[in-house]
Amino acid sequence: MIDVNAYLGPFAFRRLRDRTAPALLRRMDRAGIARACVSSAAAITYRNAQAGNEEVFEDVKGHGDRFIPFAVLNPAYAGWREDLAICHERFGMRGVRLYPRWHNYRLTSPECRALVAEAARHGMVLSIPLRVEDRRQQSWLVDVPDVDKEEIAALVADAPEARFILVNGSGYLASRLGRPGLPANYVMDIALLSVELANEAGALLRVLGPDRLVFGTGIPFHYPEPALVKLELLDVSSDVKEKIRRGNAARWL
Repeated sequence: MIDVNAYLGPFAFRRLRDRTAPALLRRMDRAGIARACVSSAAAITYRNAQAGNEEVFEDVKGHGDRFIPFAVLNPAYAGWREDLAICHERFGMRGVRLYPRWHNYRLTSPECRALVAEAARHGMVLSIPLRVEDRRQQSWLVDVPDVDKEEIAALVADAPEARFILVNGSGYLASRLGRPGLPANYVMDIALLSVELANEAGALLRVLGPDRLVFGTGIPFHYPEPALVKLELLDVSSDVKEKIRRGNAARWL
């Protein structure tokens, strides 16, 4: 399995278990996860996110067969172009994670569009977590809303040359992201999708096709077992489950 939604390092507002590379690998082994896309949890709240990218670069050394490092960059922060070049050329990072609400910018801003275009030019994937934590569980010091899905839809429509992985999202069916019409340049992880009752995962497979869902857990913010159970409960063929388990992510990466 390839997990497109994992993190290394500390988070500002609560202690994360399995936040070190050895601990995360043990957790992945217990869950049967072969590889994981990882970025810095600390960079979400660092004033200069590049410091978190440097920490992840050191953490993943010697584990290139297991970790796929992603950079966290803020297009509103001076020097992001130089940081992107370092993350791509020196650190070998395969993607960029964007936190527009935490870093106080809009995905539709000229600065963000410039970053997306530059990352796409380097062949890097753009990962957008719709949330870090449930808003009801956030620290009293912050009140960070989820990323607006229509804002994401506007970005993916205007950047058909880019590849996007949307993680920690749900409720897609009520937005343009859950309907045909946009470029097929984005996939969604199953971390927060329902597979029973409303069964959003099943509905998305019917509407958008079997190539648009990928496996993601959110570890160590979340335990991986719920995502494993969702994959088991999905009422689809073994071939479709294999696409979600690893095939779609492997193609996207």
